[in-house]
Amino acid sequence: MATPSFKPSQRFRLPDWHTNSHLLATNAERQRQASHQIRQEARVLRNETSNQTIWDEHDNRTRLAERIDSVNRWKETLDKCLTDLDVEIDALTQMKESAEQNLQAKNLPLDVAVECLTLRDSRRDIDVVKDPVEEELHKEVEVIDATKKALQQRISQAFEKLCLLQEARQQLSADHRDKVETLDIDRGCLSLSLTSPNITLKVDPTRVPDGSSTLQQWDGFSQLNRSRAEAEMKAAVELREAMALTIAQTNNELEAQRVATEFTFRKRLREMERVYGELRWQEKNTLEEISELQEDIRHLEDDLRRKFQNLKLCHTRLESRTRRPNVELCQDQAQHGLTDEVHQLEATIAALKHKLAQAQDALDALQRHLARLQADLACKASSMLLDAKCMDTRRKLAAPAATFAPQVDTFARTTNRTLSPLRTCPLETV
Repeated sequence: MATPSFKPSQRFRLPDWHTNSHLLATNAERQRQASHQIRQEARVLRNETSNQTIWDEHDNRTRLAERIDSVNRWKETLDKCLTDLDVEIDALTQMKESAEQNLQAKNLPLDVAVECLTLRDSRRDIDVVKDPVEEELHKEVEVIDATKKALQQRISQAFEKLCLLQEARQQLSADHRDKVETLDIDRGCLSLSLTSPNITLKVDPTRVPDGSSTLQQWDGFSQLNRSRAEAEMKAAVELREAMALTIAQTNNELEAQRVATEFTFRKRLREMERVYGELRWQEKNTLEEISELQEDIRHLEDDLRRKFQNLKLCHTRLESRTRRPNVELCQDQAQHGLTDEVHQLEATIAALKHKLAQAQDALDALQRHLARLQADLACKASSMLLDAKCMDTRRKLAAPAATFAPQVDTFARTTNRTLSPLRTCPLETV
């Protein structure tokens, strides 16, 4: 009969078996409780984090929208400031061009004044005089030089101010471009959502980039750019007003000096015409006197020749009577009469010769003075011709072109217009 075989293995006791089953059941219960607790906490955490995430995303979306509004408000402010700045730059540029045109226009009166001075340097002899016309012409040259210097100074100031305005505009334009780029970036960020295809994880996105500024620095930078631009525009408006005033003043001064110079020219011409007329009258009278004196000299010479004939007659009679014979050669009344006649004729001839010499001297003096009169008349005629040429030359200044000058509006301060020719105080005409 066969005997049963037993596999060699460890044998547990029954209590151990019951204990193991109890432990398994107890651990399973505890694990289920722990899992339930974790599940509940996970649900709470998911709800809380989901709400937190939603609110955080909503708050940041609101912050982005508010930031976009802030940047957009500054962009619009910079837009208006840039527009005003462009308008002011155009106005100042136009004013500068007007001043340059006025400066260029001063060359014509300067050339005319110099030409008049050059023409009057051709005067001769006594007419080369420093008269009021020459003084006014020199004064006119000084006035033109002063106006050109004033205009050139204003043009230089306008150029410098335009450089400052352009620099301010560049700062504003750069700030404006940054604002536009920032708006594009922030609007792009605002448009992103969980379903956007281009959202990815980035490396260290919370880092602070180099060159970052604070909100106060950001606002202060734009405020500084705007304040600088407004200050430059205000200074440019004041400069435009000063340039307009300078242009008007220089034109008025030059016009007043032109009128004064031409008034002096006319007065001098009238004076020279009066002197010329008087000299012509003196020449006419001198010629008449010379003619009469020459006629009297001819009469004196004729009388002198006749007196020589009478003297010859007396001499011949006396010489003939010396040949009377003997006692007939007596000193009778006829002899005494002839002798007295000879003496009288000799005295008469001497007086006539003396008077003839005086008349010849007077004739020579009259002829010399007539030559001086005629030379002076020629000088006066030449001088009047030169002054007449000067007046003809100055006619091109009589009707100056309309002068551009801006009308500064107290509100917009940018409107321009063309002024009518400047009115000056009327001077007395000759």
